[in-house]
Amino acid sequence: MRNFGCRITEDIKIHDMNSLVMENEKLRITFLLDKGADIVELLYKPKDIDFMWRSPVEFHNPAKCNSTTGSSLHNYLDHNFGGWQEILPSGGPECNYKGAVIGMHGEVSNLPWQYRIIKDTKEEISVMFLVRTVRSPFYLEKTITIKSNESTIYFDETLSNLANEDMELMWGHHPTIGEGFLDESCYIDTSAKKVFTYGEGLDFDTQRLEVNSEHDWPMAKGRDGKSIDLSKVPDKNAGTADMLFLKDFGDKAYYSIYSNNKNVGFRLKWDNEIFPYAWIWLVCKGSYGYPWYGNTYNLAIEPWTSYPGAGLTKAIDNGTALKMKAKEKIDFKMQVDIYEKGL
Repeated sequence: MRNFGCRITEDIKIHDMNSLVMENEKLRITFLLDKGADIVELLYKPKDIDFMWRSPVEFHNPAKCNSTTGSSLHNYLDHNFGGWQEILPSGGPECNYKGAVIGMHGEVSNLPWQYRIIKDTKEEISVMFLVRTVRSPFYLEKTITIKSNESTIYFDETLSNLANEDMELMWGHHPTIGEGFLDESCYIDTSAKKVFTYGEGLDFDTQRLEVNSEHDWPMAKGRDGKSIDLSKVPDKNAGTADMLFLKDFGDKAYYSIYSNNKNVGFRLKWDNEIFPYAWIWLVCKGSYGYPWYGNTYNLAIEPWTSYPGAGLTKAIDNGTALKMKAKEKIDFKMQVDIYEKGL
């Protein structure tokens, strides 16, 4: 096993969960294989900054921790450690589709994933992560690649509809940035032209924008009538919580979050033919009551096929659900860059 250049560490456990680490000279990425292949660490070594948010829920093995209710929402949040989840085939609360009850945020973030090492050299490593859903007929392959002396992560995914009938779905990536990086000096840049909100309980009491409103990014009219620059991340004690949606990305979909204090940024670029929307979940200690009780400071900007986060049936109703023909396959590419200005 190499201890230099690009390298993979297998056969490790975190709180008795099978895990895997990919790293090079600049990055270390830790995956919880037994829990959705969640990315729970994205460490930028030159500055010792882990971009991933850690929720107040302590690490534990979900298989050894019984939830106290049958609610899919509570079951999901009982085991939400933060980090980066992939979500499919539904985003949001429980719904019924073609006779299957699909729980909170679908299936793949709650299932154990398999993996296969595709390439393992000191110059480049690639690992394919694989999962088949249980209640719905999907098979997902996600290949992640990093290269020597680069702070870039390459995602190549293939989603297969195994059914002998057409299917509808929601598919998204949920990378949540936390206090190891996030602060009031951060600002958001994006190719999105529009930002909007949604009603039906998807807003917070402390949300800064009116529900069912649309604005030109980044300036928006707040609930108090004052203009808000949404590109500026508030202080962690601002007492606000926002659920927003981005659209109209043009030819290239991207966003970046850059910290002036730390002089480093997180940039995500993706194929917006498949994922034409992004959700923004920004909490500045303003989400009260269950589950976080006003304790969290986090920002997730999430590429999605659909909106809102109200379950697959809502996305079908508004025409944004992704449609796949029987036995169809869809390819998707995405790229993360950790960068410093001037380098």
